[in-house]
Amino acid sequence: MDEEADQKRESAVAGEVTEWLGKLKRGEPGALEKLVPMLYGELRRIARENLRRERAQHTLRTTALVNEAYLRLLGGGPISVEDRSRFFGAVSRAMQRVLADYARARRRKKRGSGQAPIPLEEVEPFLSEQQAEEILALEDALARLEKLDHRAAKVVRLRFFAGLTIEEIAQSFQLSERTVRRDWITARAWLRKEVAADLGIMSVLGPEERQGR
Repeated sequence: MDEEADQKRESAVAGEVTEWLGKLKRGEPGALEKLVPMLYGELRRIARENLRRERAQHTLRTTALVNEAYLRLLGGGPISVEDRSRFFGAVSRAMQRVLADYARARRRKKRGSGQAPIPLEEVEPFLSEQQAEEILALEDALARLEKLDHRAAKVVRLRFFAGLTIEEIAQSFQLSERTVRRDWITARAWLRKEVAADLGIMSVLGPEERQGR
């Protein structure tokens, strides 16, 4: 009975999330404010994934990253998303913009040009010089990839930053899992080479790229 009750509750929550996603897409006031608390656990997971990849002792903690991303979405105009997966993609993109702003502030501090929009005392312990350059190199490479293959860039953002599975992305885009997996492997290998070239280091392919999986 408990398991059945849990399933009913999960189904009810999923239905409510779908309803509010539709309202968000239609631009109804308050939709984003309603959705964030409902999906807060998932948003914290995405934030942890983004912070973990930077391999630093962050002053910007998981909750702070979620909150900053939320504020950016709130002030960024209408959010047109088809489903939960694409909503997570929009949130993870906002988180990456927050991280990129920290990286740019770190770079500006090093070069002494202009005034950073983020307090400098937060930037120094948050990102090393190398990590700042890595974030910006990836941002630049993704921008180039979007011009070459917009769909593949979206797959990368959902898979790498939002942590969605190949199956979830395929369902969201109404594509075959084989197509999504091909986009993911090809785009990731391309990004590795581009970022490595920007940073002046050798590119090392991962096992999936070497084996073509």
